Amino acid sequence: MSSEDRQTVEDVMSTPLETISKDATVMEATQQMRKHDINALVVPTASRSIISSTDVLDAVADGKDVTELLVSDVMTTDVETAAPDLYMEEVAAMMTTYGIKHLPVVEDDYVGMISSTDVTAHLS
Repeated sequence: MSSEDRQTVEDVMSTPLETISKDATVMEATQQMRKHDINALVVPTASRSIISSTDVLDAVADGKDVTELLVSDVMTTDVETAAPDLYMEEVAAMMTTYGIKHLPVVEDDYVGMISSTDVTAHLS
């Protein structure tokens, strides 16, 4: 496959990017994920952060009340990111190496999100 035929993150990333405040409740985050049929939201903070369905499941499994718990209490901080011009094979390798399912796509700022589901669909 020539480099002209290879897909990049920009070709398959989800946009517009869905975000949520670190001060929102985890319940609000789950409602937003359900509304947009996604499994992760970017949390705009100084350190690149997301809240994913896995973070929510962990909180529920720990017996926490998601109606009171804040996004900032469970979000993942300092997350890895992907550039829009990365090839899908490179993103798949990153996800495997870091054991993650979501990568915010960042140029100068957040521009989208790519998930392991996106990668699998476009590499198979």
